[in-house]
Amino acid sequence: MGKLGFISLLVAVLAVLFGERVYNLRKRLLATRELVKNHLPNCVLLKDLEHGTEDITILGDGLAFISAGLRFPGYPSSDEPGKIFVLDLKDSRMEPKELRMPRNFDLETFSPLGISLYTDPNDDAVYLFVVNRPHPKCQIEVFRFVEEELSLVHLKTIKHELLYSVNDIVAVGVDSFYTTNDHYFENQFLKSYVEMLLCQPWGNVVYYSPTEVKEVSQGYYMANGINMSPDKRHIYVADVFDHNVHVFERKEDNALTRVKTVAVGSLVDNIEVDPETGDLWVGCHPNAWKLFFFDPNDPAGSEVIRIQNILSDKPQVTQVYEDDGHVLIGSSVATTYGGKLLIGTVFHKALVCDLK
Repeated sequence: MGKLGFISLLVAVLAVLFGERVYNLRKRLLATRELVKNHLPNCVLLKDLEHGTEDITILGDGLAFISAGLRFPGYPSSDEPGKIFVLDLKDSRMEPKELRMPRNFDLETFSPLGISLYTDPNDDAVYLFVVNRPHPKCQIEVFRFVEEELSLVHLKTIKHELLYSVNDIVAVGVDSFYTTNDHYFENQFLKSYVEMLLCQPWGNVVYYSPTEVKEVSQGYYMANGINMSPDKRHIYVADVFDHNVHVFERKEDNALTRVKTVAVGSLVDNIEVDPETGDLWVGCHPNAWKLFFFDPNDPAGSEVIRIQNILSDKPQVTQVYEDDGHVLIGSSVATTYGGKLLIGTVFHKALVCDLK
């Protein structure tokens, strides 16, 4: 075979491999899924939340905390720094209020992603853990919530070599938590293009405390949302590209033992857990091809999935809401309180609806 023939063969082989990778990626992103509407009654878009509400979590008294203004490469974003809002779901006016941030905090680079609340049983102090992704870095911010002043006191910034691509977080103590790393590479080009095409199970879950930091689970195509059961005995992890939620049992040493995997049939993002029923509420991407390759004329849709009895032999997976992108683009989280469903998005708006 001549040199020209060899080069031609090599190009052909690479083209076939590239085509196979693109086909596989489209399959995982559900690129051919048609978006439809399955709306709930009395849905209202929340004011002042125009540039993403990537994660939402609720205190027991109905006060929702909202991470807003994520700045992520490839997605529309505001020039303003990220913010944290609260929304009193008991107040019929449904008016989000921005929390006042401390002066000693670097607000200009604040780009909040996943969040988690922890209430100290010793004094009822409320701590807010925030995944901060100031491009291209990754760190955890820990705040104390001062309700009387609607403000946050910044306590510390946590960085560690194992916390290199953190997506979501669930606090299990005043200074301990589990996190997901959604990518293997830290370089933005390798993360956004090479890793996406290869689509290998390189994501993981990390446990952090001041005395111990360790990987506790691995093998995710894209580890994303993470949360904990009301009795604190189980950890739930969403794998976006594998369309499922993994269930783990927590051990005394904070290791995780896999219990089961529940297929969801959509690209699962953040997970919220009903403290009374234990039901999982999951913000999903019904067609993530449209999300990753964003076109405002052909927007990505939104979907909310509820998982009931997840620890039983027959968990019930139900679609509660779906939109074709003309109301809500790129849903990333859903949570409930008092008969209301609150839905957040990666870079779009936030919606509150009545549950049927």
